[in-house]
Amino acid sequence: MPHTLSKLTKRNGYAYNFLKIAREGQSLVAVVVDNNNLNQGATMKLFKGMKVGVFQVLSDMETGDPAVIAKKAEELGFSSYWTAEHTVIPEGSADDYPGKVRGQETPDYLFKMPDPLIALTRASANTTTIELGTGITLLPERNPIMTAKAIASLDHYSKGRFLLGIGAGWNKPECEVLGGDFDHRWTQTKENVDVMKALWTGEYVEHHGKYYDFPRIICKPMPHRRPHPPVLLGSIGTPLVFKRVAKWGNGWLPFSVDPQELVDGRKEITKHAPDGFFRTKTDMAAVADAGADGIVVWLQSSDQSSMLEELSELAGGLF
Repeated sequence: MPHTLSKLTKRNGYAYNFLKIAREGQSLVAVVVDNNNLNQGATMKLFKGMKVGVFQVLSDMETGDPAVIAKKAEELGFSSYWTAEHTVIPEGSADDYPGKVRGQETPDYLFKMPDPLIALTRASANTTTIELGTGITLLPERNPIMTAKAIASLDHYSKGRFLLGIGAGWNKPECEVLGGDFDHRWTQTKENVDVMKALWTGEYVEHHGKYYDFPRIICKPMPHRRPHPPVLLGSIGTPLVFKRVAKWGNGWLPFSVDPQELVDGRKEITKHAPDGFFRTKTDMAAVADAGADGIVVWLQSSDQSSMLEELSELAGGLF
């Protein structure tokens, strides 16, 4: 049975699925990645066999210190804590943001996001078992050498709790101002990942590609989780994502709208999760019955006190 983590969000009905896979010959089989060393604390709880995580889209100090929010989530039994990324927003470029509610202003969290790796490092210092993920980080906008170093350091300090959710982005001006090739952003993303995986071996490596070129270098520390943290692809609207996941990814984090797709997707080494709010036992039961392994709920509060209260209410209603 494939092993998935469906990241389900209330806001705008977003949903992700996380399929952990490994290769066996030419086939793909589902596995739990390094699960013996993760989330074994007495506090982690399940809902109908599923892990439940939380996603904080804006992890600044005014909205909620990630060290405080992640710690509270861990204490309440949530399995994972996720943050997002937008480094810059060129003026006017977010008017067509896919998550924008028609007729409303562009949400200001797009302009305010701290760096997710720094936010998760802060969270890791105050937690011990909760997994820490990017949902997502935009690799065409990042230097792979610097990013490999930051990720390895975070995974080193957190003792293997990092989950690398990646994407190529929707905002062309943002991508291009940060050095990305928007029209070929997934090709660039693939090369970025190849560079990081090579650096994470801990040996001297060189690379001569279309986007990145460097002589023999070594980059340590290596990630705690070997050979590296799982690479989870956030992609929608293209069948190419299935080939990408199968060829060079470790998981899939798409947006999805139909619960039947969860069942059908099992045949294609992917799973979808239904659109909706998913904040009560009744809401989540259909997802569990469809075969999902876990759910991540988008926290709605806009300040730390309210977010801590929201976490307690969610835990009380689920566990």
